[in-house]
Amino acid sequence: MPNVTVEENVMIPTTNGYALAADISRPADSSGQAPGLLFIPGGGWVTANHEPLKERYGIPMAERGYVCITATYRIMEQAIWPAAIQDVKAMLRWMRANADSLGIDPERIALGGKSAGGHLSLLAAATNGSTEFDGDGPDAVPNAGYSSRISAVIGVAPASDIREYFRREPLQPYTANDSSDAAITAANPVERVNSDYPPTLLVHGTDDDRVPHQMTMRMFAALEEAGVPTDLRLFAHQDHMFDGDPQFSPAIVEAMAHFLDRYVAAPVLEAVAADN
Repeated sequence: MPNVTVEENVMIPTTNGYALAADISRPADSSGQAPGLLFIPGGGWVTANHEPLKERYGIPMAERGYVCITATYRIMEQAIWPAAIQDVKAMLRWMRANADSLGIDPERIALGGKSAGGHLSLLAAATNGSTEFDGDGPDAVPNAGYSSRISAVIGVAPASDIREYFRREPLQPYTANDSSDAAITAANPVERVNSDYPPTLLVHGTDDDRVPHQMTMRMFAALEEAGVPTDLRLFAHQDHMFDGDPQFSPAIVEAMAHFLDRYVAAPVLEAVAADN
């Protein structure tokens, strides 16, 4: 990795004194501030193993000029909902608070996730920059003076409609037995698409039997109706785990880079060019 440097198991503070592990992949020869990407794993809200993401997305995106942070979040056995989305927003604020040392442009930060991580990413986008899901009070919210706003969002096989999941018995402890319509709507990305939603990339395999790709199609339709710039990439006959297949992961990385270059890197570059 001559063009990339990697820091492993960096601890990021989240709410209520928790700290979570992350790997940071950076362009070794970058000068100035690079765009940043936080990418989080799936696992059905019961696991959240970020370690494979460093090789799959972190290093390849760093090779393309992005500071890519791949990180975990609290799962069901560690904390009840909404701890996971609080963690994601805390990590985004941490990236801004430490932008200088990370080499990140605080105005160019994107978020992505796989499966349950896709749900969290799309929900963070739906509450873009707001303090909703920040935490339970100023003393419990690290870097509260910084925004969790993102410039773009990526969902890989994302659980964009969580109604059918959050009401299942195995997840009842996670939702603290609150599966009311109001609680689910508040946590459900497809029901929370709005005019402030950032540009979105959706990636899915059409033979996914864990998170059906029809869910992504509904999310795409909602984004289209709201006028949100949205890229959709479907991979025929691929299952839920296809993004880890070496036949497909490079293509997903290329789709991510092409999308982020347009909606995260390009607007700043165009503004600089216009001033010169």
